[in-house]
Amino acid sequence: MRCVFVQVRCQPGKTYEVADAIYDREVVSELYSTSGDYDLLAKVYVPDDADVGHFLTQALFDIPGISRTLTTMTFKAF
Repeated sequence: MRCVFVQVRCQPGKTYEVADAIYDREVVSELYSTSGDYDLLAKVYVPDDADVGHFLTQALFDIPGISRTLTTMTFKAF
């Protein structure tokens, strides 16, 4: 499994609804509310044989209330 972090910007007033919808899909390992340009930070494990973009698009990016995302690929955990 490959670990990626996805920052999620939500439409105004939709952060809790988006967070609930993300958890309902059972695809994130951890989910945090954050300060700054993005509202949520999700830690996602993507199967080794899956295309990251396709996996995230089908698993998360169609959730209503998401206005923008930023995905960070990881290389090595220390």
